Amino acid sequence: MSVVRIGAGAGFQGDRLEPAVDLAERGALDYLVFECLGERTIALAQQERMTNPACGFDPLLERRMRAVLSACRKNGTRIITNMGAANPLGAAERTVEIAQELGLTGLKVAAVTGDDVLDRIGGYVLDETGAPAAALRERLVSANAYIGVDGLVAALEAGADVVICGRASDPTLFLAPLVYEFGWALDDWARLGRGVLVGHLLECAAQITGGYFADPGVKDVPDLAHIGNPLAMVDSEGHATITKLPGTGGRITRATCIEQLLYEIHDPARYLQPDVVADFSRVTFEQLAPDCIAVAGGCGHAATGQLKVSVGYRDGWLGEGQISYAGANCMARGELAIALVRERLKPLAASIREDRGELIGVNSVVPQAIVATQVPEVRMRYAARCDDAETAGRVGEEVEGLYLAGPAGGGGARSFQRPILAIASTLMPAAEVSATVEIKEVLGEIA
Repeated sequence: MSVVRIGAGAGFQGDRLEPAVDLAERGALDYLVFECLGERTIALAQQERMTNPACGFDPLLERRMRAVLSACRKNGTRIITNMGAANPLGAAERTVEIAQELGLTGLKVAAVTGDDVLDRIGGYVLDETGAPAAALRERLVSANAYIGVDGLVAALEAGADVVICGRASDPTLFLAPLVYEFGWALDDWARLGRGVLVGHLLECAAQITGGYFADPGVKDVPDLAHIGNPLAMVDSEGHATITKLPGTGGRITRATCIEQLLYEIHDPARYLQPDVVADFSRVTFEQLAPDCIAVAGGCGHAATGQLKVSVGYRDGWLGEGQISYAGANCMARGELAIALVRERLKPLAASIREDRGELIGVNSVVPQAIVATQVPEVRMRYAARCDDAETAGRVGEEVEGLYLAGPAGGGGARSFQRPILAIASTLMPAAEVSATVEIKEVLGEIA
């Protein structure tokens, strides 16, 4: 290929489906990528799989595949996704079943595994705790390394029409088809760096077309209700043009691209990835036409040989309650409500590790916010991290108890409790992690 067309089907697990369907049908894409894993998502998926071994992949996988498989098959578009989460093989098997139900034949679906390193994480020190992972013992739930392109490229080489993996680096999902199509060497740092740049710009889907960018009167975005997802046209050198489909809402400008470029990176000159250390320090964006941006200036350096590992572990229970106060003196009533709950929970202090009381709309995001004038309404939220479910339940009960044993005019109380799944991270030598590819063919056998 002289140019590869890659579209972003999703930027997180709960992303909207309609823009992906539009890309599948009208995008004339070579690849449609669904990036659906957050740091905590795969740990939650692993926790679900512990309860039901058939689960553990993205809950929206079925809906997405039903919506795009036929169009992608018709248009010759290959799908790459990390919707496999904690169970890529299960996700591949379900995708095969869906394809059969849709009457599609000859479709190859690949499951890429190898990112699960729970069995060998014990000796590695976690950055957030300063202790080996083994110190968490039975509280460990998951440990997944951010793998690179090897397994994905192998799946494409095997003829996969759909490639489903678990925890891979987000830009890797976009880099892999470029490496495969253009035959880039895995030590061609400049091209790999530019490929990571393309992936980083596309990985959050509508974030580069005006979503998470819009600010009325400051940064207006047209027809945000019908925002389209982006696509990139990438040449063999890794140079790209970012655009979106005609008739879709949103906008692509230098500003939207710059915001996305700087999203979730530390040092722009050293964006650490499994396959390369990408260098974004000289990236330029040129507006070629409305909603059409040329990207240049990306580069890269040799990879570190280390992979980030995301570790999930059980860390107690969250108990929470909320109640609203409105009208004159509502802020003072809300503060009194917080003080009352905190006082009434003192007998349980030994089981409460930390707590937080706040007035949503006043100081929940900026804790020390100073409000010069009285606000018309507040919603009090009180939450605590507890050692056990019983104590967590008591937190919500005390908030609901404010109805008749608290300040005047409280209403709309609710409460809930849930186990807390915490995330920590460490590094593991890349040599200790290897990807495995398993191909399943629609109406066929395992290859």
